[in-house]
Amino acid sequence: MLDSIFGVKDDNKDTHLIELRDIVKNFQVGGGEVTILKRLSLTIDHGEFVGVVGPSGNGKTTLLNMITGIDRPTSGEVVVTGKPVHEMSENNLAAWRGQNVGIIFQFFQMLPALSLLQNIMLPMEFARKYRTKERRERALHLLDIVGLSDQAYKLPSMVSGGQQQRAAIARALANDPPLIVADEPTGNLDTKTAYNIFDLFIKLTEQGKTFVMVTHDKDLAKLIPRVVEINDGIISRDESADEAM
Repeated sequence: MLDSIFGVKDDNKDTHLIELRDIVKNFQVGGGEVTILKRLSLTIDHGEFVGVVGPSGNGKTTLLNMITGIDRPTSGEVVVTGKPVHEMSENNLAAWRGQNVGIIFQFFQMLPALSLLQNIMLPMEFARKYRTKERRERALHLLDIVGLSDQAYKLPSMVSGGQQQRAAIARALANDPPLIVADEPTGNLDTKTAYNIFDLFIKLTEQGKTFVMVTHDKDLAKLIPRVVEINDGIISRDESADEAM
């Protein structure tokens, strides 16, 4: 079912999808400056599923914000899908992000006045992708993939938190981006729903999507093919599931 809207994984791609080079990120706090990321370097390839773990306040969300262009490094280079994200203007960033990155937030961030279907169509409208009829058909198909075809016309407030998160996943997939970034996407869900969503992530990576997911769930982290641990702004561990065995 996924093959009908997603491309098959291309094993011949010879460049990294994500390259972070010597990233430093400083924030002004009170009267001083705090360094959150400290010359951090990381590469992630096409079709990888990478979990980012570590204590709170050590730079995990900041790392995601570097990758998506939501925030910019104090120094260093961020290259994603071959584009120098750290050099792009805000307008170019917005256009690039709409085509290349799907973002899943912990608290869903669905627009409350729009139905689930309309929420999923919105990214397509912003990016001017697909014709109007195709947007609707694609949104309905995405809702079917995440098990919400019977909830399409309901407002976010009318469905459960797990259903809202699944709708948020469908929204992140709307423009068929090569990269999906998720910040604690299962943090507010019950265990069964969390694992169902995790299984969907695995299936999508098998179809060629790249996932980068921050999680505090240690049990889920053990199932992620590659785990990067950040402590005090540096990578303290980077290993695949095979290496951990």
